Amino acid sequence: MSAIRVLIVDDSAFVRQILTEIMSSDPDIDVVGAAPNPIVARDMIKSLNPDVLTLDIEMPRMDGLAFLEKVMNLRPMPVLMISSLTQKGADTAVRALEMGAVDFVAKPVVGLVEGLPMLREEIISKVKAASVAKIRSPAQRTIETAHKPGGSYYSSEKIIAIGASTGGVEALQELLTAFPSNAPAIVIAQHMPAVFTASFAARLNQLCAVTVKQADGGERVLPGHVYIAPGGYHLELARNGANYVCRVHDEPAVSGHRPSVDVLFRSVAHAAGPNAIGIILTGMGRDGALGLLQMRSAGAPTIGQDEASCVVYGMPKAARECGATEIELPLGNIAAKVLKRCESLAARGVRV
Repeated sequence: MSAIRVLIVDDSAFVRQILTEIMSSDPDIDVVGAAPNPIVARDMIKSLNPDVLTLDIEMPRMDGLAFLEKVMNLRPMPVLMISSLTQKGADTAVRALEMGAVDFVAKPVVGLVEGLPMLREEIISKVKAASVAKIRSPAQRTIETAHKPGGSYYSSEKIIAIGASTGGVEALQELLTAFPSNAPAIVIAQHMPAVFTASFAARLNQLCAVTVKQADGGERVLPGHVYIAPGGYHLELARNGANYVCRVHDEPAVSGHRPSVDVLFRSVAHAAGPNAIGIILTGMGRDGALGLLQMRSAGAPTIGQDEASCVVYGMPKAARECGATEIELPLGNIAAKVLKRCESLAARGVRV
């Protein structure tokens, strides 16, 4: 295989130099150019034909978000956002991921000289994941409006558990907007930096019929609500008498991640057993595969996103290979499948 051709776009000459050194240290990556702004980058894309674009958000002449929109409309390609990130900028970063950016690396707010090289492994792994990502144009990324409330799901007895990573922002938006306001409770582990999750949950809450929020430790899990693991913390489902509750903690990373999909799925298997449904979506790596297998072994139906609709078919593939998924479906079919199963079982008075 030929090396991954990368074009860096950043207004800082120092950052361009450090990123070039970091990526060029891997034999599988070839930095073919570095542009100081989107205007220069536009011409370099045409002449250099990169496989992956790394893009800063705050730049002169044209900000990264506006340039990303043009790229996705005119020449859809894998884009990795590499930018300083504050809570104020988290909304912008989430918007970039919604627009089709594959992933995000947060630059250190201070100490770039020492801090940026410490992100070498993360940057290289995300560039490689981006290089194999399937990118859709805006016309292909249509989000359906939420379903109107349907029949009874006996929803206080059911839990839907979802895990996602690379490509998950866009996938979760498409999936969750297809659930009605009276859907069963949903718990989610999405690999995401700490400052992202509150903004991501708030954005989804605007779009969805269900209520979406960042999970708080100890709160009761309710039907019609979605609970997203806070960045940097594990989310677990637990029992408090007859009720489900969220447990949030910062114990060590599992499967290389915190939040970890494996941690969430294992807790759901223990707390809900056959009353849960497990869904594993697009993502790099293997996190969630063994946890989903544990859910299936506990009697829970399990679904994987199919390869064709994944941005990165890593996590669903790992789950399929270990026997954790009963079925794989296109992303656009998953919500209907889950709701149909809930409705049919509820009509017979059977718990999931």
